[in-house]
Amino acid sequence: MDYGDSMDKLELIPLKNTIIRDAFWNRYVDLVKESIIPYQWSILNDKMEDRKSHCIRNFKIAAGRLEGEYSGVVFQDSDLMKWIEAVAFSLAAQPDEELEKTVDELIDLIGEAQQEDGYLNTYYTINGLEYRFTNLREGHELYCAGHLMEAAVAYYKATGKRKLLDIARRFADLICGEFSEEKNGRGYPGHQEVEIGLIKLYEATGDRRYLDQARLFIDRRGQKPNYFIEEMKGPKYRQIFNELNEYDPIYSQSHIPVREQVTAEGHAVRAVYMYSAMADIAAEYDDNELLDVCRKLWNNMVQRRMYITGGIGSSGILERFTTDYDLPNNCNYSETCASIGLALFGRRMAQITGESKYYDIVEKALYNNVLAGLGMDGKSFFYVNPLEVWPDNCIPKTSKEHVKPVRQKWFGVACCPPNIARTLASLGEYIYMHKNSSIWINLFISNRTHLVIDGKRVNIGIRTSFPYDGHVRIDTRCEASIRGKLYVRIPDYIKKYGLYVDGEEMESIKTDKGYCVLELDLSDKIIELEFDLKPRIVRSNPRVREDIGKVAVMKGPVVYCMEETDNEPNLPAYYIDTSSELVEYYDNDLLGGATVIKCIGKKARQDDWSEDMLYSDMDVKHEDKVLTLIPYPYWGNRKHGEMLVWIKEYIK
Repeated sequence: MDYGDSMDKLELIPLKNTIIRDAFWNRYVDLVKESIIPYQWSILNDKMEDRKSHCIRNFKIAAGRLEGEYSGVVFQDSDLMKWIEAVAFSLAAQPDEELEKTVDELIDLIGEAQQEDGYLNTYYTINGLEYRFTNLREGHELYCAGHLMEAAVAYYKATGKRKLLDIARRFADLICGEFSEEKNGRGYPGHQEVEIGLIKLYEATGDRRYLDQARLFIDRRGQKPNYFIEEMKGPKYRQIFNELNEYDPIYSQSHIPVREQVTAEGHAVRAVYMYSAMADIAAEYDDNELLDVCRKLWNNMVQRRMYITGGIGSSGILERFTTDYDLPNNCNYSETCASIGLALFGRRMAQITGESKYYDIVEKALYNNVLAGLGMDGKSFFYVNPLEVWPDNCIPKTSKEHVKPVRQKWFGVACCPPNIARTLASLGEYIYMHKNSSIWINLFISNRTHLVIDGKRVNIGIRTSFPYDGHVRIDTRCEASIRGKLYVRIPDYIKKYGLYVDGEEMESIKTDKGYCVLELDLSDKIIELEFDLKPRIVRSNPRVREDIGKVAVMKGPVVYCMEETDNEPNLPAYYIDTSSELVEYYDNDLLGGATVIKCIGKKARQDDWSEDMLYSDMDVKHEDKVLTLIPYPYWGNRKHGEMLVWIKEYIK
């Protein structure tokens, strides 16, 4: 296949250029350095009796510093790499000599664990190097390698230090050799991730071998005969996961070639990591065919297989997509990592197309599903993000055993906590895009940043109380006169807004692909937007069987929910009167400050029913109630109890 020059992809502003100072986001962003990084470091070093990772210990054994056996899941190395990446993003925003020294010493250990030929994986180093690359389906060597590459590039960008980058390159060089067309023209990763890592290595080093290898992995996937099924017949193949006994290639998106896929299938995290790499490859090779596949997969996901919170992967069995409109609320999976991958995919599609619709979803995922995965203490996490919880029926060995009514301190499979850490630490990369003298504003987060246009530094600032208030103030400063374009995203939920430049209302507003477009002098301008950000009722497509006759409440991108703490038990017995006003007020005492929404409704009375009366022909009576709703990402941070997003609609 012939490929042309790369597409004109919009660029991100370097993370170190942006300082976030935002009332909504800083309560989370500040947790990264203050709480999340040190807490996870303690766990990675097994300093807590009840939540050990064994990750650092595995590296010490692989490096010959300790004697012992491997502990943890096969992909345990990746937890450490994501932690390093989070630290790198944190250092880019705020240098810290002590923290940097800690990582430098850790990198020394990682280097000692690397084999002479560049191979680096503690599971196989400890358990038998003769088995390496013999179980790509389950072994996760390439997955861990991808996270190593991402961490290495992030740390190099933050500090300028090359040691981890050189370690990653040695492993990447080995992978490019082992999986070349000449040596192994069919192999590809069981869990996609190395493709993203290889692309980032290419971007950091300019070595095109890494980019070409990422494309090879993508284009090989799903070719016949299926590589993973053939691999299982090999003499050195050893199974790792019993749940994959009856292997269906759809689980790893290897059922058909990637370019023939039109529906989001299989394990959700695997899928969106692969789609992110596909978008990058489409851009680098000017591959419109592959970009069209990305569009189809995106549309299928967000139009038919995504929760209102930006959660994806509805099934707790194999953490996977199921079928169109199958979106149960009380047993759904919606893994935090999957929504992070969705945001990564959406950001790339926005960079390629300049279309705001992708950031509508990125915003939804970040404000809801991703944030819900982290407790406000920075030390507790949700792996699974349901939309309805009844603690009493979250019982092991049932369809809801994966649903946890309280955030956990850690997990045996701990991919989500460090993934949340690296996402929050890199939040500054989601706000802007730019190209030449044009700047795109995607998210309304208070910050200061700068970039260089025509050799001149341009300073940009955003001040806002979004998402609780619709006023957004943008200012640009430059010592010299620079003519440029400012693209400001108009979210899909905004039906009415005002736009002012230097205090003058703009009567005629030019728009392009969901952005309002301002051509102006960037030297000294103040742009203000007044978004109509009232709370609103949202309904689902009637094809979503779970939500027929129910509504959700949103304000801006934030989904709201009922908690037992603010209401009474048995939340599904509540009805909301959608003809009444949604009343909002800001509560300074609620979890550091949040907008609360109250509305009028009804509740089915249960006092008339004795506890031993299961069924009856008598009428159900209703009593008047005031419903209290809080932001979905904040649920579970107070008392233990029920939670509900979709509420029955009261029809008079």
